[in-house]
Amino acid sequence: MMPSEKLEKVTVKNDLLDLIVKVERINDIRFLNKYFEEVNRKLKVGGLFKGNVETFSVRRMSLKTKFPSPLNTIYLFFDTILVRVLPKLRVTKNLYFSLTKGKGRVLSKAETYGRLYSCGFEIVEEDYRNNKIYFTVIKVKEPSYPKNPSYGFLISLERVGKNGKTIKVRKLRTMHPYSEFLQEYVFEKNHLKEGGKIKNDFRISPEGKIFRKFWLDELPMFYNFFKGEMKLVGVRPISKHYFSLYSKELQELRVKTKPGLIPPFYADMPVTLEEIMASEIKYLKAYNKRPFRTDVSYFFKAINNILFKRNWSS
Repeated sequence: MMPSEKLEKVTVKNDLLDLIVKVERINDIRFLNKYFEEVNRKLKVGGLFKGNVETFSVRRMSLKTKFPSPLNTIYLFFDTILVRVLPKLRVTKNLYFSLTKGKGRVLSKAETYGRLYSCGFEIVEEDYRNNKIYFTVIKVKEPSYPKNPSYGFLISLERVGKNGKTIKVRKLRTMHPYSEFLQEYVFEKNHLKEGGKIKNDFRISPEGKIFRKFWLDELPMFYNFFKGEMKLVGVRPISKHYFSLYSKELQELRVKTKPGLIPPFYADMPVTLEEIMASEIKYLKAYNKRPFRTDVSYFFKAINNILFKRNWSS
């Protein structure tokens, strides 16, 4: 544990703790993951950790009311550069933390919960009070100690490729850091909306919504295309969690071919998860019979929907 960080309140059982409470906000902890890992080490399995965080969205609201318009917009812009952009750039990250010592760092709800999940906890309860989120988490396992957690603007995501092989798909970041650890939690909490995306996904950042609207986040996937891991038309590369939601038939069909940059989704425009699965099964069966003809047909159907019918995916 870092010397400056105290565990304010504990109860002990069998040399391990049942409860740890952090009174001050976690925004001021320099080595946050190390702190969470130490809390995990001192708790028994099933032990609770209580803490609180001031999130980025709350900070934005307070800054908007601090100055009159348009000064608040200008202030917010430079504040975003200082506390959100500079800490994430390799060339400025060390300078930022050497000057601030991590005090008052900006944390999103997604990053906070993602860090906790990566350190072996699960959310039990949350409460919004005094412009902060007060959370209670339970220890369920040892920390996963991610070697290279995604934190920059260009990220690499593990996806299921041909023959079930895991490929690392390149994308521009549209979610807050550590969001990859929250997929099952967010899915179980919010389920899916039309189009197969998760409802009210708080992991998506404001700029990420713009990137997704115009598919800017998917441009780096051309790296996977030229590397030979993806093709132009094909099923969307998905995570192991999403893959597990699909039927056995679709899983077996999916791993027989490479995923694609332009999925059959944009040709058929399905709404529900069942319709998405039916669309992919139809495409994959057709592709197995006539690969070139099928991909050409789906390519022009997708382009027609996107450019002329304006069927945009959010």
